[in-house]
Amino acid sequence: MTHRTEIRFLLNGADTRVADVPADKTLLDYLRLERRLTGSKEGCAEGDCGACTVLVGRLVQGVLRYETVNACIRFLASLDGCHVVTIEHLRGENGGLHPIQQAMVDFHGSQCGFCTPGFVMSLYALWMGNPEPTESEVESAIQGNLCRCTGYQPIVAAAMAANRYGTPANDFLEAERATITEHLTALADGRRVVTGPEDNRAVLPADVADFAAVLEEHPQATIVAGSTDVGLWVTKFMRPIGPAVFIGHLQELKSVTLSDTALEIGAGVTYSEAQDTICEVFPHLKSYWDRIAGQQVRNMGTIGGNIANGSPIGDTPPVLIALGAQIILRKGDTQRSLLLEQFFIEYGKQDRAPGEFVESILIPRPRSGQLHAAYKISKRRDEDISSVAAGFSVTVADGRITDCRLAFGGMAGTPKRAVKAESALRGQPWGETAFLAAGKALDADFTPLSDWRASAQYRSTAARNLLQRFFLTHDERTEAPADLLSA
Repeated sequence: MTHRTEIRFLLNGADTRVADVPADKTLLDYLRLERRLTGSKEGCAEGDCGACTVLVGRLVQGVLRYETVNACIRFLASLDGCHVVTIEHLRGENGGLHPIQQAMVDFHGSQCGFCTPGFVMSLYALWMGNPEPTESEVESAIQGNLCRCTGYQPIVAAAMAANRYGTPANDFLEAERATITEHLTALADGRRVVTGPEDNRAVLPADVADFAAVLEEHPQATIVAGSTDVGLWVTKFMRPIGPAVFIGHLQELKSVTLSDTALEIGAGVTYSEAQDTICEVFPHLKSYWDRIAGQQVRNMGTIGGNIANGSPIGDTPPVLIALGAQIILRKGDTQRSLLLEQFFIEYGKQDRAPGEFVESILIPRPRSGQLHAAYKISKRRDEDISSVAAGFSVTVADGRITDCRLAFGGMAGTPKRAVKAESALRGQPWGETAFLAAGKALDADFTPLSDWRASAQYRSTAARNLLQRFFLTHDERTEAPADLLSA
């Protein structure tokens, strides 16, 4: 097979081809330094502030879909076959301001202006899909955007009024949708892309089989899905990542399949792509899912990447472990499965052989008698990393706890089940006594560390209290169940 050596995409209205793209070149650096599109700002270089927000359009099963992303941690190589839309491309009728921009002006949604382009792009994406949002829907859309001087109320008001200034049906991107779809379809040639210098190579496999072959050729290569973690390796730690294998475009890794017994999620499925289905099957995860990062990160980050990265404070592993999830690993043509908790060996070490990758996640559907909960403790409610995360699944039959799975993140070097606490619950009558005993048993399960996110004592206390909260929430005799996630 002849490999292509250039990245091809649409940048605003221009066909763009870039050769020799290093693995670690970010979209933001390319926009600002090479194309002088300086409307997108660098505020944090870690995907937190949203000042760099742009839209990326990609064909999903032939349908053009736009999402907000953080350009500061999105790598240029990952944009092959995409349409990148920056603030400079927005326009209204007869050369005027775009409806979102005009609403921001009229409702005084900007002061210093540094964060404004990012807010406009986030609100633009919301408006295209939901032109008359509720206040809570606006707040969710701008979770990943930080304002340091205006305050959020004028911005929220502008978002809710934007449809008065124009409708998505008359938007320029909607008018150009057929043309853009045709162009992106033509760019999808099904070839492997190999670009960049020898010591900083970027590889985009043609399909999953090709991905497996690339990893067998380069077993130590960095796998980049959403880059929400790997991006920080580059921007904050200046770590080399080449050779890097980019897989965000592989549709075979983006399947979401619901059977009578289980939900199977491809490793390349983003938090946003999984949200509707996973929250339908597991309603207790809705509030928890809303607190995973901000919208831009949810659009980029993948569930498989969150698992494969092995972080002890990843959002998804504790709740998936509690649900009894398995992962499917693949090397070449060989697959194997193991329980998710078995994948994490110790800090920085997972049960994954060189050249092996996470292909999918299999989550059993809830069964009768199971009680579930998911909790996240962090310094701020939105867009923050967990100090403690917890997932609980407790099975009750005839007033007795017959089985349970209690998993925590932030309490050890890996996401981990609380085996001693589970033993204290299993076989006991449902009641406060059993849960108090389980809380005490947590001291034998975990010896948490103190860091800038939380002290060891705080983590231990919070973990015990979450067990008590679970009991109070599900106990029929509790008159006013507590809901941590609405506090």
